[in-house]
Amino acid sequence: MAPRAKAVAKPPRAWQRMLSGRRLDLLDPSPLDIEIEDIAHGLARVARWNGQTSGPHIFSVAQHSVVVEHLLAALEPAAPARWRRAALLHDAPEYVIGDMISPFKAVLGDGYKGVETRLQHAIHLRFSLPAEPPAALTKLIKQADRASAWLEATRYAGFSLVEADQIFGRPAVSLKSVTALIEPMSVETAAAGFLARFHALEED
Repeated sequence: MAPRAKAVAKPPRAWQRMLSGRRLDLLDPSPLDIEIEDIAHGLARVARWNGQTSGPHIFSVAQHSVVVEHLLAALEPAAPARWRRAALLHDAPEYVIGDMISPFKAVLGDGYKGVETRLQHAIHLRFSLPAEPPAALTKLIKQADRASAWLEATRYAGFSLVEADQIFGRPAVSLKSVTALIEPMSVETAAAGFLARFHALEED
């Protein structure tokens, strides 16, 4: 009797079904499978600071993204709409992979970074942005991102001013422009606000 052939194990599933019906492959993401409505829906349900914030609502990545876009404009008032759109989408991969806090990203290493980078490139291509943004834009987004993190950390995440200054640096930009945007809101309101900013920047 001939020996029975071993069953070939199926590779693990590496795609996620979106509410739009799209099926996004995390290992080889296609820009054609990316929809802004899916991004808004997902980011509005992803909590910054792993949910360790005060208040009746989470502070979502969607809300954070809108704050960063406004702060970039405060840092560089002449920034074109496409740069502001890139700032709005700077954390967009998290609609699929979630918001990993920086210490955990350091533990995961290059594997996580590779997935995040491939997703970011696909998202940028989907919305007519360069896969690799100019260095000047990357620097501005990082500065706006850290200013938002400082504000969130001191207002909602329990950081002292000394801690926030040491970790994020004291913001070198006025935070007055985002005062009305920083209050944690419902997921529906956060998703709608993110979509509204995206479409406004498309038309600008």
